[in-house]
Amino acid sequence: MKMGNQSVISEFLLLGLPIEPEQQDLFYVLFLAMYVTTVLGNLLIVVLIRLDSHLHMPMYLFLSNLSFSDLCFSSVTMPKLLQNMQSQVPSIPYAGCLAQMYFFLLFADLESFLLVAMAYDRYVAICFPLHYTIIMSPRLCLSLVVLSWVLTTSISLLHTLLMAHLSFCADNVIPHFFCDMSALLKLACSDIQINEMVIFILGGLVIIVPFLLIFLSYARIVSSILKVPSARGIRKAFSTCGSHLSVVSLFYGTIIGLYLCPSDNNSTVKETVMAVMYTVVTPMLNPFIYSLRNQDIKGALGRIFSKWTIQFSLGEGF
Repeated sequence: MKMGNQSVISEFLLLGLPIEPEQQDLFYVLFLAMYVTTVLGNLLIVVLIRLDSHLHMPMYLFLSNLSFSDLCFSSVTMPKLLQNMQSQVPSIPYAGCLAQMYFFLLFADLESFLLVAMAYDRYVAICFPLHYTIIMSPRLCLSLVVLSWVLTTSISLLHTLLMAHLSFCADNVIPHFFCDMSALLKLACSDIQINEMVIFILGGLVIIVPFLLIFLSYARIVSSILKVPSARGIRKAFSTCGSHLSVVSLFYGTIIGLYLCPSDNNSTVKETVMAVMYTVVTPMLNPFIYSLRNQDIKGALGRIFSKWTIQFSLGEGF
């Protein structure tokens, strides 16, 4: 039977989070606080790196892009979630749903590639410190960032175009809090084999390969540091890699479990909780893990604050 490329429905209904009605207000406040923390934390990092010349280095170029990506990644889903938690009819237009899916994939994939670039930067800095400035040249760093944006834009557009080609008939209820690609595929009433094949192939490029490269980079870092048999070296290894790898594992682990290793035993509640972990929790943690524990960031914050204080005092004097 020939399927059209037009959907016969004009909107989807997002069921949201599996929360009891009496707990709705409590979770609304919780998620609002998490979203505000995510926005302010990541925005602070972007502004500091932009204003402080001491942070105009490869590591912080990647970090500023990661913070911007986290800010946008969270903003793709959280405002709509918060709006729907206060709405009696949590609907989203068909075009809006595809747009949300596109930007969700864009910033999720971008984060994946940027995490690889940051892991490689740390690997070069720790394992080849004397050659760091030569290897991590401004040209290479800019090329890595641009390549990340180009790849993620193309991959997200391909997924969205393939989704737009599908037909959606009667069922328009999405048991999720955003337009998740896997949830939309379950509602399609046309052949989704091409979509699934593309997800599997590109999933290896976007998820599995970066995941393995990151762990390989940190394994080499740990190996290099532990060659110095001292308690200080061991502490340095764990402080450098431990917290970073915990967030990386949370981000990639939930995505791999949801998209590349789906299980019929996975309940809707379980899938929603896993999605919350990498769409809400990870973007909120990244500023603390990568930045606010960093002495360079703390120094930049102090310098900017002192500069503004002096300017304010001089202004008051006039």
